[in-house]
Amino acid sequence: MPSRLANQWILITGASSGIGAAAAVAFGAEHAHLLLGARRLDNLKAAAQEARNAGAASAQVHQLDVASTPSVETFVNWVRTLTPRVDVLVNNAGGAHGIETVAEGKDADWTAMVESNLLGLMRVTRAVLPLMLPHHSGTILNIGSIAGRQPYEGGSVYCGVKAAELSITKSLRLELCGSGIRVGTVDPGLVHTEFAYTRLKGDSARAAKTYEGMTPLTGEDIAEALVWAAGRPPHVCIDEILIKPTDQAAVYKIHRRIAAK
Repeated sequence: MPSRLANQWILITGASSGIGAAAAVAFGAEHAHLLLGARRLDNLKAAAQEARNAGAASAQVHQLDVASTPSVETFVNWVRTLTPRVDVLVNNAGGAHGIETVAEGKDADWTAMVESNLLGLMRVTRAVLPLMLPHHSGTILNIGSIAGRQPYEGGSVYCGVKAAELSITKSLRLELCGSGIRVGTVDPGLVHTEFAYTRLKGDSARAAKTYEGMTPLTGEDIAEALVWAAGRPPHVCIDEILIKPTDQAAVYKIHRRIAAK
């Protein structure tokens, strides 16, 4: 059976690495057309080539910073030169910065998390909806986190913006009911990507301890869930997916075969 996603137009933000790059390859394997955006253009081009190798009908790239409204508008204007419609939007761009408490937090870290995870998601969705609404179909999949459901100390702002992502997803689901557009969230637990490295300001040793002694999820695991959700029949909407490693039962409950030092 041919894939339901074959020749559909899939737009993925934050597609230069991690979940976004894995999603590009996974949707490429479904023979979709890919519209990939991220800040790191060289990495983005590499992800696009991997997607083409996997079978993508096409894979086009353009620089995108979701923290900038002009950048989002420029990106979506570029999309319009390639297609009059977007079938699937994957709002993946985001990330965490720092592990300080509220008392010790830094404005730059807080602003970066709000701009990318919260406002960036809204900017991109607002800009892309005109390419979905006239066609009475499409799927919006937002990448959330277990952090949006289970807060923890040192994660106040990241937990807050991911809780906001869940609320925004639910609001969009209500606002777009009857439009034919499906809206859902995929919320991972521990995933082995650049996430911890970025959060810990490039401290590779500390980042590695995040996953020490346990088997985390991979970007490919989340990409598989995204493809499955987007590939359901049009009358089926997957509202929420919470996906964790078997070794992680909750934010604090992680089975480690070797204790992290």
